[in-house]
Amino acid sequence: MCKSKFYIISVKDTYKTIDVSVGDILYKEKGSKFIGFAFPVLNEEEVKQHIEELKKKHHSARHWCYAWQIGTEEIRYRANDDGEPSNSAGQPIYGQLLSFDVTNILIVVVRYFGGTKLGVGGLINAYRTTAKETLENCKILEKTVDVCFNLVFEYADMNKIMRIIKDNKLEILSQKMEMNCEFTIPVRKKNASSIKQQIENLRCAKIKEIK
Repeated sequence: MCKSKFYIISVKDTYKTIDVSVGDILYKEKGSKFIGFAFPVLNEEEVKQHIEELKKKHHSARHWCYAWQIGTEEIRYRANDDGEPSNSAGQPIYGQLLSFDVTNILIVVVRYFGGTKLGVGGLINAYRTTAKETLENCKILEKTVDVCFNLVFEYADMNKIMRIIKDNKLEILSQKMEMNCEFTIPVRKKNASSIKQQIENLRCAKIKEIK
């Protein structure tokens, strides 16, 4: 079994992905049926779960080929031929992830064999086309690369903290409202240093980046 691959790309402030799964995108070639599925994923465990569910749902299929890419700055990816000739399935699928410039996504193409061999060229075209049509049916979103901060401050200083949050249109992911309050806030990467400095300048709150 091939291992997941890993590489580092240049720092970007935005990335493209999907939030909603898409499935049952059908492509036919010489009796074989290729069915495409796209899933938003954040880790390899989610990848494994989706593939296992598809194998149960399509238990009589011949192949469950896939490719995934996860991450925004440090990228991990994998392409799997699942018994098809080397590089005839997983890589064509992965090529479409690169073509659409998306991440945090899994594409699976389920194949039902129709009795006629397609050859390597035919397989490459079938898997590539199914992946392409599956992605074309997805709603692709552009999101920002964020840094998460943990803020700890006294309740008496709430107004000072909230002023910075409102002025910068920040979101509060979680909060604890006691004598010592605690917020978790995501900040767009390019604005992270500025927001951190604003909080530190108040001298009434502790701010720490959450890795």
